[in-house]
Amino acid sequence: MVFDRLSELIADHSLPVAIACSLKRLCLGYLITLAVGFVTGILLGWSNWLRDSIGTLLMGFQSLPSVAWVPLATIWFGLSETAIYFVIVMSSVGAVAMAVSDGIHGVNPLYVHAARTMGVRGFGMVRRVVLPAAFPSIITGLKLGWTFGWHGVVAAEMMQALPGLGFLLYMGRELADMSQVLGIMFVVIAIGFLVERLFFATIERRIRERWGLKTK
Repeated sequence: MVFDRLSELIADHSLPVAIACSLKRLCLGYLITLAVGFVTGILLGWSNWLRDSIGTLLMGFQSLPSVAWVPLATIWFGLSETAIYFVIVMSSVGAVAMAVSDGIHGVNPLYVHAARTMGVRGFGMVRRVVLPAAFPSIITGLKLGWTFGWHGVVAAEMMQALPGLGFLLYMGRELADMSQVLGIMFVVIAIGFLVERLFFATIERRIRERWGLKTK
């Protein structure tokens, strides 16, 4: 029954359109998350005062489930694309920022001292020394940020009358169509698995090989 229902959704183009819309929203929201998360993480990693204040606040935000941001986004932005992007960013930016911050804090101080003796200063220190050394840790945060963002886009779409996997999931519930609900859940899981294995796992493996961290 699940396979038949998915076949029907593919035949009437509902499922391909929903997948395309959800992935487009996630990609744009994730790009915003990376920009905000990287800048925030670098600031937190460079300043203990900011880490102790804003970092604690971010950890509190990260403890909220993605669906908890939906009512606030709806009140502020209405039933719009902007509300969905807000939920994606708020669901994932904390994970990225804290991963960058923790990665910077975990950098061996000898690398920084050695770079300073060679004349590296300012942003060059961050770009050429700190971030490359912290990247094995940062990639884990990027993967978590994508996962939380994927949760956020599906949760937000369940509250919006817009094309997307979350809306198909919502309609399956409203129509008591269990085969559609299970089918969309399978699609969401499959997409998450494929992105993790084909994209993030590949990047993580290459980074570990480059840094000599790969184990047999």
